[in-house]
Amino acid sequence: MSIAPEWAYFDHAAVGPLSKPAAAAIAHFAAQGAEQGDTVWPEWAAKVEHLRKQFARLLNCGGDEICLIPNTTTGINLVAEGWDWQNGDSVVLAEGEFPSNLFPWQNQQSKGVEIRIAARENGKVTVDSLMAQVDDTTRIISVSWVGYASGYRIDLKNLVEQAHRRGVLVFLDAIQGLGIYPLDLKKIPVDFLAADGHKWLLGPEGAGVAMIAKRHLDKLRCLNVGWGSVKNSFNYAEPTLDLRDAAARFESGSANMMGAAALSASLQLILDITDELGQDAIAERICTLAGSLDQQLTAAGAVTRTPTAAQHRSGIVTFEIPGLEPAEIRKEAMRQKVVLSCRGGGVRAAVHAYNDDHDLERLVNVVRSMNRDR
Repeated sequence: MSIAPEWAYFDHAAVGPLSKPAAAAIAHFAAQGAEQGDTVWPEWAAKVEHLRKQFARLLNCGGDEICLIPNTTTGINLVAEGWDWQNGDSVVLAEGEFPSNLFPWQNQQSKGVEIRIAARENGKVTVDSLMAQVDDTTRIISVSWVGYASGYRIDLKNLVEQAHRRGVLVFLDAIQGLGIYPLDLKKIPVDFLAADGHKWLLGPEGAGVAMIAKRHLDKLRCLNVGWGSVKNSFNYAEPTLDLRDAAARFESGSANMMGAAALSASLQLILDITDELGQDAIAERICTLAGSLDQQLTAAGAVTRTPTAAQHRSGIVTFEIPGLEPAEIRKEAMRQKVVLSCRGGGVRAAVHAYNDDHDLERLVNVVRSMNRDR
């Protein structure tokens, strides 16, 4: 990673730095656009379709279930706005969700949809607390795979099994987990999913993915239709509103081709690593580093909120230094070239696989120095 020599970068849960392949893909696209214009458009379009296949491979689902979107919010709204809600239906969410996984569902209240919030237990979102809110009116549970502030990773397999047993669908906000943890949709049949590419996937902002299970495609009204939504997309002279038999029907207009090329390059890096080292290699590396950081921060006098059970941990370590404001800690860390965020009333460090022990040491030294100087 080009950022590594100067910065100890722990802000992947906000915006990750571009991987070298992603940066190279953007430079190549820009050069082509400037020097060749749309003469290379077929090559760009092929990159878009290649990205679709890459995501299908990553998730072990059909390419016709992949929709390329600009951001997670768009993916959530595809379902929230597209579902055929009936007065009295309910949606279950977890307390403390990021606004993007709250507002689109709240926006359905004008249609008579009830929003039910499952309380967190010591910062944790448990399957039991979510299922306790479910009854015969519940249509969808929408939940984050990993809490953006807590770093708590939900037991996804258990949630999907219990929800489906009750006839309830599961929407997964996967942005804080995709690219780290394996997700085989044949084994854990999540119904809908959305994620951005600019966090753990190390791609650019404005390029992401949604997954709409084929079995649910026709249950969603396609609200934002355009030339890209239909089967004969290039028949401009005799346009016919005949929607594609694929999630790509929601890609109504021109694609973010530069973003797709960059995200494809970064995603290939991740796929190559897991091919060589195993599907769990990235997750194991990240969780090991995060566990070490948690221990070192605690020894340096910080108070961490890392989940106790290993299966619920992630790359996110949120901490506090008693008596100091999170913004003050972040400011000093930035001065020392250590990048963090303030979230959930604490300081959030989000560790990626390319981080190393030296990066951890730089962060821990910030905490030690601030404790020593008080």
